[in-house]
This record gives sequence, structure tokens and C-alpha cells, in this order.
Amino acid sequence: MPTSSSIREARLALGQQLRALRQQHGLTARELARRCGWHESKCSRIENGHKAASPKDIEVWARACGDGSAAAELIGIARGIDGMYVEWRAMEKAGLKRAQERVLPLWDQTRRFRAYAQNLIPGPLQTRAYTKAVLAGIRERRGLPDDVEAAVVTRMDKQRVLTERGKQFDVVLEESVLYRRMGPQEVMIEQLSRLLEVSVLTSVSLGIIPLSADRSLMPPVEDFWVFDDRQVNVELVSAFLTVKQTGEVKRYLDDFTRLGQLAHSGGPALTLIAAAINTYARSPNPSVRADPTSE
Repeated sequence: MPTSSSIREARLALGQQLRALRQQHGLTARELARRCGWHESKCSRIENGHKAASPKDIEVWARACGDGSAAAELIGIARGIDGMYVEWRAMEKAGLKRAQERVLPLWDQTRRFRAYAQNLIPGPLQTRAYTKAVLAGIRERRGLPDDVEAAVVTRMDKQRVLTERGKQFDVVLEESVLYRRMGPQEVMIEQLSRLLEVSVLTSVSLGIIPLSADRSLMPPVEDFWVFDDRQVNVELVSAFLTVKQTGEVKRYLDDFTRLGQLAHSGGPALTLIAAAINTYARSPNPSVRADPTSE
């Protein structure tokens, strides 16, 4: 599954456009580098996606080709690539509430959502208590301003999209998510009960990949969302990744299909959730067995 490779692919696509511009004007890489005052290796690294082209680099490149008017569009592409990878500290510096609000326009515009999770229950399916536990942990871990209560309200308000006409949510969870505690025992029981409730919504298709599934073809990957087949958001340890390159989005869609093929839905999925609830009811610290339903 692509992460930093997504940025490399985008840089490579931009590099190919810059190469085409150079070749269109009959310049070798050596001659372009001479005109720009660079070492020839810099041109090669930019064209092959190994180095990011700054707006200034692109402006100099276009002028060296005698086509300064080409710079504006290419600079726009470069700035879009820069926006693909946003560190959490930059995204959350104004607090968790503002970070939650940043994605609201995208959620309002999207009609079909696909979500895969191996770490946490996806936001629209969370209970208030589960959300508070998750956001409080993020705030403490990253040393952010304490606006958790306001951020919880924003995320809860966002759940209205679940029942908006014309929107569809396809969600695939790893079974291990059901056993990953976020708060006290009662929080997890309430959260898993919430999953049972949302699973009957016509707008929600819920699949759960059992621990016993053969993962040789498709192992677990990082949590991600796909919005209308046009954008993917991925939560990494240090940053928030946005993928819009057509080929990269397709790779996520293909892997989402593979993950969905491993998942149980309908009655079998509800059985897995019920088993997890029963396990929490028996013990506040449940352990995940190879197959919790084998008893």
C-alpha cells in the first residue's frame, strides 16, 4: 500500500512534465542545467522524482526553456504535491477542533465513502465516549491545547452524514479493532453495541475481517479513507497524507476490494461483534485469540 511512494509518484509525474517541456524546446539536461546555473544531476533528480521541484526551481526551469508562461500551471501542481503530506503538528497547531473542521467540506461533497481500519473504529461510527478517549489520547500524546470537548462536539456533528440521502459508507474493519481498548470496559461495550446499530442502516455496509483469515495475498495496512474514487486520506504516525494521483487512488481502491473480499458481512459480522461484547462483559481486559468465535 503506498504511503511516501504516493508523493514520489506525484513528483515523478511533475518531473515528466518538466522533461517534456525541456525536450519540447530542444534542450539537453546538460544545457538546461547550464542555463539554470545548476549541476546536471539536479535536473535528473527532479525529472525522475527523486527531488521536489520548488516553485522557484520551476520558474527558473521554464525561463531557461524560453517558455516562462508554462511556469504557473506547473507551480500549481508542485504546491498540490507539497499539500499531500501535512505533519500533525502543523495540522493540529490550532487545536483538535480546527483539525476536525478542516475535513468538513470534503465530507459534505462526497457521496461514496470507503473506509478501512486496523487501528480504530472510524469516526462516523464512534460513540461520544470512544471519540473522547481517542482525542484525549491524541491531545496528551502530542502536547496540544485542551479543546477535546469542542473537538468531540464537531466530530459528533459530522455523523449526520450517515443518514444524509445519497451517501453510502462501505467500511471494512480488522477484527482486532474490536478488541483494541479505548477507555474503560463500558466504553468498549457501548461502542461495539453502536456498531450493531449502524450495521442495519441502509447507508452503511460493514465488513469485518476475521483473525483467522488467510492474509497471504492482502495483509493489514494503514487506516485509510477513499472519497468518491478521487481522493484518499491516510493517517500516518507523524503526518496526514492526501492522495489524488489517479494511479495511486486506484491502488487503494484495488486493495480495498481485496480487503473486502476477506471480510465477513451480515450475520457473520454481527456474530464477531457480539463475541467481542461478550468477551468484554466477562473481562475488562480481553485478549484476542486466533479465533474468538471458536468456543
